[in-house]
Amino acid sequence: MTMTSHHGSGRDRARRQPARTEYPRRHADQTRPKQSGGGQNSTAKGVGAKISAVLDAPQLNYKVILSITLMLTAIGLTMVLSSSMVTARTPDTSVWSVFLNQALYVVLGLVVAWLALRLRPDTIKAISPWLLGLALFLQVALFIPGVGVGAEIGSHSWIRFGSFGIQPSELSKVALAVWGAAEISSKTRQTDEFRPVLGRFLAVGTAMVLLVLLQKDLGMMLTVGIVLMALFFFSGVSARLIALVGGVIALLATGATIAQAYRSDRITTWKDTLFLNFREGSTSGPSYQSYQGLLSLSDGSLTGTGLGQSRAKWYYLPEAKNDFIFAIIGEELGWVGAIIVVALFAFLGWFGIRTALAQADPFLSMLAATLTLGIVVQALYNISYVVGLMPMTGIQLPLISAGGTSMVITLGSLGLLANCARHEPKAISSMQHEGRSLFDRMFLLPEPLPYRAGEERRIERRNTTQRYGRPVTRRESTAGTAGQDVRRERDRNRRAQERLPHRDRVPDYDGTNSWHRQEPLPQRRSRSSANRYSPRRK
Repeated sequence: MTMTSHHGSGRDRARRQPARTEYPRRHADQTRPKQSGGGQNSTAKGVGAKISAVLDAPQLNYKVILSITLMLTAIGLTMVLSSSMVTARTPDTSVWSVFLNQALYVVLGLVVAWLALRLRPDTIKAISPWLLGLALFLQVALFIPGVGVGAEIGSHSWIRFGSFGIQPSELSKVALAVWGAAEISSKTRQTDEFRPVLGRFLAVGTAMVLLVLLQKDLGMMLTVGIVLMALFFFSGVSARLIALVGGVIALLATGATIAQAYRSDRITTWKDTLFLNFREGSTSGPSYQSYQGLLSLSDGSLTGTGLGQSRAKWYYLPEAKNDFIFAIIGEELGWVGAIIVVALFAFLGWFGIRTALAQADPFLSMLAATLTLGIVVQALYNISYVVGLMPMTGIQLPLISAGGTSMVITLGSLGLLANCARHEPKAISSMQHEGRSLFDRMFLLPEPLPYRAGEERRIERRNTTQRYGRPVTRRESTAGTAGQDVRRERDRNRRAQERLPHRDRVPDYDGTNSWHRQEPLPQRRSRSSANRYSPRRK
């Protein structure tokens, strides 16, 4: 008998092993197909994520608004020096006289901006009526004989204090914006009280526009009208009312233009400049300033003639340091410099609106949006009439044109705008957890406090009855006319329940007794909530 091995033969082991599957091998020249555009998409997503992270930084709006303000102020000082060196030179003054005067106003404006940054939102609201009263008083004081000056140049808009002068209409813009935002934001959600506030605001705004119109300052009337329209737009009133107010302002502007001959000539000049079709002899008459401004811009080309190398400022271009300073920028710094200035104002508008949208306080939201729109629209209008897109009105370029009151008031307005950016909820949280910026510590700015809608919320609760009628959840003994139907239905249900046995009665709304009876309701036999979903025992 033949003995076999315990583990079996090699043939049996081979039979028990599974057969291997042979897969075709990939040749060296066979490669995987590449996904078209995969790397580009991932790169674009990475760049987009980085940009989103930068734009979502908590204090970005605050830092950008401050940076743009300082950059535009520096550009303005430089261009005022360059554009005024020729005309400032007299036997009694030096070439630095206009620049030093403007630098003094810049320092004063920075102090005002610093004070505006230190104010609490409640303090701004509290001083808004006083600021409005001061603006109205100065506007009326212009018509007192011997107080207002400037009639010799076409507009009775200045008050002189020795060698210094102020323009009350510049203050009126900010006063109207602050007071209007404080009044409208506190009553926006209260429909019964919003109409009187809207009427009062419309009366004050109309008075402001008419006072500026009586000064024969059409450009300033348009800027005050822009602030008025911005407040109407952001208050949420109907489009019909906004169109009505805008139509009245346009009608007043048209009447003021037709009333005086030199303003009618500006309309003709605007049409000639817009289509580059100057009539014979107009370039030495009404269209002279617009024509010289276009020549100055064309001489600049791409990179400009160089800083201080303008030819138009040699008595060719009138008001080179004021209304038409953008033409000097285009000539000396070229299209590149002009585009940089336009981009800075565009970024200021964008980050200003971002600041308004990020606010929890409706007052700061409306104030930021109104101030932003007032400054940016004024800048764009000035640039538009320099390049021939709009009629000339004498509106200055904010932070860049030479001017004392305009510089101080504009810097103060931007200080208020930066203050609004400091009081964003994300910015406040970042300052409390990560610390404040070096700028805040250097200039001793107080830490912003979060917005608490205590008094406004209490006012809204108090005015609920005025908006929706008497609440139906009051006690029966004190319920008014609005609760009679509720009491009648409750009595009917009570009588129906009393006719039922205790086990079929529905518990009262308070869950403690059965329709104000002292005896408790019998408990129903049901499993507790803890055992309700447990399996039954068999």
